[in-house]
Amino acid sequence: MNSFGNKFRISIFGESHGKSVGVIVDGCPAGISLCEDDFITDLLRRKSGAKGTTTRIEGDIPLIKSGVFNGKTTGAPILIEFENQNTRSKDYSNLIKHPRPSHSDFVAQKKYNGFQDYRGGGHFSGRITLGLVAAGVIAKKIISDIHITATLTQVAGNTNIDEEINNAIKNKDSVGGIIECVAKNMPIGLGEPFFNSVESQISSLAFSIPGIKAIEFGVGFAATKMTGSKFNDAIIDKKGTTKTNNAGGINGGISNGNNLIFRVAVRPTASIYSKQETYNFENNKIETLKIKGRHDLCIALRVPVIIEAITAIALADFSL
Repeated sequence: MNSFGNKFRISIFGESHGKSVGVIVDGCPAGISLCEDDFITDLLRRKSGAKGTTTRIEGDIPLIKSGVFNGKTTGAPILIEFENQNTRSKDYSNLIKHPRPSHSDFVAQKKYNGFQDYRGGGHFSGRITLGLVAAGVIAKKIISDIHITATLTQVAGNTNIDEEINNAIKNKDSVGGIIECVAKNMPIGLGEPFFNSVESQISSLAFSIPGIKAIEFGVGFAATKMTGSKFNDAIIDKKGTTKTNNAGGINGGISNGNNLIFRVAVRPTASIYSKQETYNFENNKIETLKIKGRHDLCIALRVPVIIEAITAIALADFSL
C-alpha cells in the first residue's frame, strides 16, 4: 500500500511522468511553523543534475495545498504536491514488451495487467521519494531535539566516490553504494517489542525507497563474527550510556539513549546505457535492449537525505 504510520501517518501519490507527485501527512500537531521555504534545503540535496545523476531537472517546488494557515500547521492533513514538468515519455514505450532487467517493468505489467503507468517507471520511480523528503522535513520539526545525519560512505566498494562515478560514466554502467545514518540525542524508550520495534519501522520505510537492498543496525552482520563478550555493550553510568554501541542504540526493539546507527545498501541503477541481452515478450526471444531516457548512474548519490527523512518519519511516529 501507499501509506505508513500510526500517529504520524503519510500517504504518497503520483507517477514519474504523471501530472504530479506528492504526499499527504496526517497527524501533524497544530501550531508548527511551516512554509514552502522550509523544504528547499533538503529538496536541493535530493535534486538531480550533479555528475552521476540524471539530466532530468525538475523544479521540485513544493505546493502546500492544505493543513497550513498563517504559516502554522492547523492539525488537519497536510497535502504537499510537486508538479512534473520535464518528461520524455516516448523513451519508455518499448519497455512494455521488452522490460529492463532487474527493473519493475516486468512485475508491474503482470501485477496490474497492463494498466500501470509505465512512463519513467510510473509509481515505482525514485521520483516518488520527493514525498518522503517533504514528510521528513515536517517530521524533523516534530523531533527537533534529535539530530539525524546520513552520509554516503562508499560507492562500488570504494571510499573514493568520485573515482567510481567517473568509472561508471566511462563504462556506461551503474554503481551502488552504502549510506550510514546516525541519529544523535536519542531519548530512551522509543519503539515497541516485536512488530513496532525501532528496527522494523525504520526498515519498512527504508525498503520503500527504490533501490535499497539491505540494512544493518549497529555492527550488523559483523556481529556474527563476534562473541557475546565482545558484542555486548557495557553500561557505564545511570543514564544508560554504554562503553560501546554495537547494538546501534537499540535493545529489545527500543531506543536505549545511545546514538541510533544503521547502514543501507543501495543497488546499482537498473537502467544502464550499455546494451543488454534480455527477453522480448513481443517477439518471444532474447534480443538486444538499448535503454533510452535519462537515468542516474548512481542513485546512492541522492539517497542520504531520503534516509534522513524516513528516519525522522519513524521517530516522529514513535514520539507523538
